[in-house]
Amino acid sequence: MLQVKLVKKAPAKVDVSARLVSVEGLSDTGHDKRQLARLGFEAKTAQTLTLAGADGAVEVLVGLGKTAELNADVVRRAGAALVRASGTNKTASVDLTAVASVGAAAAAQALTEGLILGAYRFGTYKGEQPSTLTTVSVVRTGGADEAKGVRRGTVIADAVCFARDLVNEPGGSLTATEFANRGAARAKAAGLKVRILGPKEIKAARLAGLLAVNQGSVEEPRLLELTYSPSNPVASVAFVGKGLTFDSGGLSLKPAEAMMSMKNDMGGGAAAIAAACALPGLAPRVKVTTYVPMTDNMTGGAAIRPGDIYKARNDVTVEVLNTDAEGRLILGDVLVMASEAKPDAIIDLATLTGACLVALGDRYAGVLGNDQPLIDHVRAAAATAGERVWPLPLAKEYLPLIESNIADVKNIASGRWGGTITAALFLEKFVGEGIPWVHIDLAGPAFNEGGPWDVTPKGGTGFGVATLIALIESMAATKK
Repeated sequence: MLQVKLVKKAPAKVDVSARLVSVEGLSDTGHDKRQLARLGFEAKTAQTLTLAGADGAVEVLVGLGKTAELNADVVRRAGAALVRASGTNKTASVDLTAVASVGAAAAAQALTEGLILGAYRFGTYKGEQPSTLTTVSVVRTGGADEAKGVRRGTVIADAVCFARDLVNEPGGSLTATEFANRGAARAKAAGLKVRILGPKEIKAARLAGLLAVNQGSVEEPRLLELTYSPSNPVASVAFVGKGLTFDSGGLSLKPAEAMMSMKNDMGGGAAAIAAACALPGLAPRVKVTTYVPMTDNMTGGAAIRPGDIYKARNDVTVEVLNTDAEGRLILGDVLVMASEAKPDAIIDLATLTGACLVALGDRYAGVLGNDQPLIDHVRAAAATAGERVWPLPLAKEYLPLIESNIADVKNIASGRWGGTITAALFLEKFVGEGIPWVHIDLAGPAFNEGGPWDVTPKGGTGFGVATLIALIESMAATKK
């Protein structure tokens, strides 16, 4: 991972000397403003221009846009742009002066996040690796909180990178057992309480949906439970993350093209685990219990069949009419389990529906829930984190669409429309009465199949990690 150092003055020799430039600061770069204009550099947000610097170094100008619109997310994006513009160079320096108006801690944190996230590479299975920046020296302005910002930015970015690594790992190597073990190892190192349930414990816990989806697999299922317990917590929250390590669709088999990126179907679980593991390093006074059910969805001879029925942990009977609508099955019982602990709020994250991609594209997650203040809180946390979410209605008038003729509920709705909403309505049936709950459908932004943009790389994005962390910290501050 790229190292960010806070220094009093720029090192005498670096490969890249970077400068953050606002539109209003174009005249202060040391270059003729007209020449910059001829080169097409207008200091737009995250726009870069690479020039020949002194003593063989490279000079990179990074745009910040208009000063009036400068905020932490602009700084974060600028940090990622700086890394990408640095090419194969190893070291760089950049000054915080141009972003001081954001606040010392916030600017340092956002820049650190952008630098580390922009430098992320998943190279486990590649031979030759392209060089990239390894160290960035950030020249401080003198603010006492800048060191705190760099430390916080490093903790958060490292958590996002861990989630990206998990999402990028192939489903054949990241089995449920391996997923649980990696999450547990990270959590133990962070100081969390860890519990792993295997097949016998899962059966005893009556997690029938997880067992139903796992029937067609040769790999055992797991449930990973992590607990962060600060002293004198002011609130308690449950994270529930979908941990589908590979989704073939089961007997309702996906087309080949749709299956190619289905290693990412555990993106919600990865985000929940990574965010939970970052909490001890940030120390918010909110207890967080994380639950991630883990399995793949395969086509073995014992696979659950369309038309089969199972009884969930809360005694709701479920008719399975499409085995490719499996995420809601493994989440339902775990939402019941989370509700039984009576937390102040439940947040679940899942790459749940292709319908959310249709509605919001691949850069926005859908947000639905039973409590408007909590929905608003999640949206505000996402804005702070620089992640895009958008609300969809939990429309009760669509409940008849998931009524079954022979069971309490069916796992797909009648008709083609509103799939994200009807999936959330299914999940709500497993949330305890009176518990505020928000569902985040990150089917779009969990995996980027295009080119890099902002702080987002190609492949696993780690979407949701920063939002969860911002949410918990905001809850701690609000309760205080």
